[in-house]
Amino acid sequence: MNSQPQQTPAHSQAKTDQAPLWLRNEPGVPVLSGVNWVGLKTLYIKEVRRFFKVQMQTVWAPAITTMLYLAIFTVALGRGGRTVMGVPFADFIAPGLIVMAMLQNAFANASFSLLVGKMQGNIVDYLLPPLSTGELIAGLVGAAVTRAFLVGAAVWLVMLLWPGVSVTIREPLWLLWFGLMGALMLAFLGLLTSIWADKFDHAAAVTNFVVTPLSLLSGTFYSVEQLSPTFRAISHANPFFYVISGFRHGFLGVTDSPLAVGAIGLLLLNILLWGLCYVLLRSGWKIKN
Repeated sequence: MNSQPQQTPAHSQAKTDQAPLWLRNEPGVPVLSGVNWVGLKTLYIKEVRRFFKVQMQTVWAPAITTMLYLAIFTVALGRGGRTVMGVPFADFIAPGLIVMAMLQNAFANASFSLLVGKMQGNIVDYLLPPLSTGELIAGLVGAAVTRAFLVGAAVWLVMLLWPGVSVTIREPLWLLWFGLMGALMLAFLGLLTSIWADKFDHAAAVTNFVVTPLSLLSGTFYSVEQLSPTFRAISHANPFFYVISGFRHGFLGVTDSPLAVGAIGLLLLNILLWGLCYVLLRSGWKIKN
């Protein structure tokens, strides 16, 4: 019996060295290290292009719908020089309408991609690329936040031309922070919905019974200080209330909620929602079955 170790031929070793990196590694060993910036950028651009190809429906249509809200409520409730928290009624509801449109569109965008992939059977397009769970979340959520800010900018531009309404920005940092926190919150919620839902009816149920009621009952059209103590306490338990109140402060410089509590609370809530998205996507629940 030959006890000498087997020598690998030089030409065989040379072929191994020339093979692609994914062939040289052991199965299951990741080839990419760090963040796959190219893959993340590609996913983000794909998601942005998806909604931007139909921008009349995804960006400008929400702006027109929001302006209808403004017109109806100012005509119905804003006559006679009515003021809320010391500002004209139209100026009071305008910031809430802007951020409400942002929240609803962030949810709509994030709840669409994975759900359509599951229904059409091409969910593998999201799972097969060399993207980590965190990168997948970042791409989908980043596109939803982009759509939210584009819708917000469109509504703001239209309101600049609307007679009798002032949308001058006074506190831009607060405005950006609460706008970002609100868009992230609804993007994470939309992503969770797309993981859980099996059909469009499920996503529509979350929109109709969760997102819309919470956004409309969050002080968009009134100050919670006008409510009874019981309903005021319920409003303070609604995270949408802190988004709208803090965003309104960026325009008017007045608020009916503690800004620091809202800012920190929304940040912690978004971290919690991100962790939940990460755990569910990592486990493959209702995705890889």
